[in-house]
Amino acid sequence: MSTQTFEFQAETRQLMDLMIHSIYSNKEIFLRELISNASDAIDKRKFLGLTDKSITQEENNFIRIEIDKTARRLTLIDTGIGMSRDEVVANIGTIAKSGTKEILEQMKASGPSTSSGAAPADLIGQFGVGFYSAFMVADKITMLTRRANETKGTRWVSTGAGTYTVDDADVAQAGTTITLDLKPADAENGLPDFTDEFVVESTVKKYSDFIAYPILMKKEVYETIPQKEGESGEPKTEKVVKEVTLNSMKPIWTRSKNDVKDEEYNEFYKHLSHDWENPLKVINYRAEGRIEYQALLYLPNRAPFDLYYTSFKGGLQLYVKKVLILERAEELLPRYLRFVRGVIESADLPLNISREILQQDRHINAIKKGLTTKIIGELTTLLEKERDKYADFYKEFGPAIKEGASTDFENKEKLSALLLFASSNDKEKQTTLKEYVSRMKSEQKEIYYIAGESRSTLENSPHTEALRAKGYEILYLVDAYDEIVLQNIGSFEEKKFKSAAKGDLDIADEKQKEKDAEKIKEADKKMGPLLGAIKEQLKDIVKDVKFSSALVSAPSRLVGEEFDVSPYLAKILSRNGENVPPMKKTLELNPEHEVVKKLFVLYDKNPTSEKLQDYAQILYGHAVIADGGEIADVAMFNKAVLHLASAALS
Repeated sequence: MSTQTFEFQAETRQLMDLMIHSIYSNKEIFLRELISNASDAIDKRKFLGLTDKSITQEENNFIRIEIDKTARRLTLIDTGIGMSRDEVVANIGTIAKSGTKEILEQMKASGPSTSSGAAPADLIGQFGVGFYSAFMVADKITMLTRRANETKGTRWVSTGAGTYTVDDADVAQAGTTITLDLKPADAENGLPDFTDEFVVESTVKKYSDFIAYPILMKKEVYETIPQKEGESGEPKTEKVVKEVTLNSMKPIWTRSKNDVKDEEYNEFYKHLSHDWENPLKVINYRAEGRIEYQALLYLPNRAPFDLYYTSFKGGLQLYVKKVLILERAEELLPRYLRFVRGVIESADLPLNISREILQQDRHINAIKKGLTTKIIGELTTLLEKERDKYADFYKEFGPAIKEGASTDFENKEKLSALLLFASSNDKEKQTTLKEYVSRMKSEQKEIYYIAGESRSTLENSPHTEALRAKGYEILYLVDAYDEIVLQNIGSFEEKKFKSAAKGDLDIADEKQKEKDAEKIKEADKKMGPLLGAIKEQLKDIVKDVKFSSALVSAPSRLVGEEFDVSPYLAKILSRNGENVPPMKKTLELNPEHEVVKKLFVLYDKNPTSEKLQDYAQILYGHAVIADGGEIADVAMFNKAVLHLASAALS
C-alpha cells in the first residue's frame, strides 16, 4: 500500500501545540509515558496470547533504549503486541478517550505550573495521550510497528506540525520501535540532554524502576581486567560498552514496605492510573491463611471526571504467579469502590481463569470480601485520625460511599458510619451519624433530618420549629439524593431516621400532648369552618387542611406521608427527566398565628369573600416555598399577592 498522509484530529493538534510551544517544568515525564506504553503492550501480548494462539510470544521480553549522540536520536524498542496499519491509523493521530476538552482546559488554565506545584506536563497521560508527550522533546517522531500475529509492518512519521504519514515497512520482529529526533538540550528551559546516558538512566530509575520487564541500554562501564598468572599489584580496569538493565524489575507489590520509598509508590500509582497527582493513601496488604494474596491499593486524591458516569470502568489488575490475567478485574471490588486503583496477585487461581469463571470462583469472592473490609477499615481510620484529610476525600468520593451504604447490606453499618452531613450542631463542620447519636437527648427516639436546596432555607423551615424548640439536632440534607440514602439505610445504631417534613414528629411528652390536643380541639371548635373553606379553595392541590401544634412562628406548612418524595428531591428528579407523579399533601395551619386568626375573622364576617381564595393561595404558596418546592401555578400565586397588596394600599 502506498504512503498516506493524514491530518491530526483537531483536539490532538491543540494538545500538541500546548505541549510543544508552552513552557513545561517537567519534560522528562515523556520517558515514563513511553516506557509505560511499552510495558502495557508487552502485557497485552502475553494476555491476548492466552486465548489467541495466532499471537506469537517472546521468550524474553524487554524494553531497549538506544542512544545516537551524533544524530541526536533516542530510540525505544519493545517486544509488545505491536499494531497493524489499521490500528495505527485509528489510534495514532486521534484522542479516542473522552475528556479531551477537560485536559485542554486544564492545561490552558494552569500555564507553566499549577498552584500545587505540579507542572501541566504532569497532566499528560490522564486522558491516554502519553505518546504525544514525546513532542515536548522531539522535532520528529518515527514509529515502526508490527502486530504479533501479522507479517507486515507499518511506519508512522510526524513532526507534529499538523500531519503525519503512514506507509508499509519491513519490520523484523513483532513489537514497536519509536525513534525521536531530539531537540537541542536547553537546561535553562528544563530540557535535559536525553543523549546523555546518565540523564536517561536516572530518569528511568526515578519513574520506571518498578516495570516488570528489563529496560536495557548500552552504556560505558569500567570492568576489572583479570590478572595473568604471576602478575602482581593493583588490578587494572578498562572502559567497555555493555548492555545493562536500568530497572530493578522486582514487582513493587512483592517488596517489603520498608524497602519501598514513598516516591516509588507514587510513581507506580501514576503508571497504573495515569493520574497526575500522588495518591491520597497507599494500602499495602498481604492476606495469609486459607486464601493467600498480595494487594497494593491506592485511594486517589481526586475523582476522575467520569467516575459517576455509568460508562466508567473500574477494576484492579489481576496477576496470577506474576502473569497478568486481567487488566481490569471489576469482580474484585464492589461497584461503589470503583475509584480504588491497584494490583492483586494470587497463586491460588488458575492461570487460564476466564472472566466467566472469575465471576463464580469462591477464591475471588473471598478476595473481594477481604479487600472490601480492608478498604473500609482504612477509610474508618482516616476519618478517626485525619478528619480534615477524610473531609477532602469525602468531597470527591462521598457519592460513592453513599452508594455503598445504600447497596452493600453486609457492610451497611460500617459504610453508614463513614457518611458526613451538615447539621444544626455546627455551622461549619459536618457530622457523622455516630457523632449525632452521641449527642442525642436522653428522651430522643429518632434521628431527624430535612432535605432542601440550601442550609439557610432549612434552618428557617417551619418543619423544624418544634424540633429546634426541643433542642434536637437536625441533619440538613442539601444533597437531594441523601434522602434516598437515608431511606435505604433505614436506621443507624438502632435509631430510625425521621423526616421533619413527613408524618407526625411525636416528640412531646404525655403532658404536652394533652395540652396540644386541647388547643387543637378548641381551634377546631372555634375556627373549624375556616378549614373546610380553605380546603374547598385548594381541593385540586392538597389532600387535607387541618390545624397543627407543630408550628411555632410560621403560619403554615405542607406535610407528606412517611414515604413521599420531598419537594426538593422531586424537583431534582424532574430536572433530570424522571417522571415524578404529583403528590397531594396536607396543609397544616398554625391556629395561634396572627394571619390565621385574622383570616378567620374575615371568613366569619363574610364566608364568600373573594379575599379568602387569595389568602388560601398565599398560605399554600408560603408552605411550598418553605418546603423547597416550586409553586405549580405561579400566575395564580402572583395574582393573589397583587390582589392583597392592592387591597391593603387602598
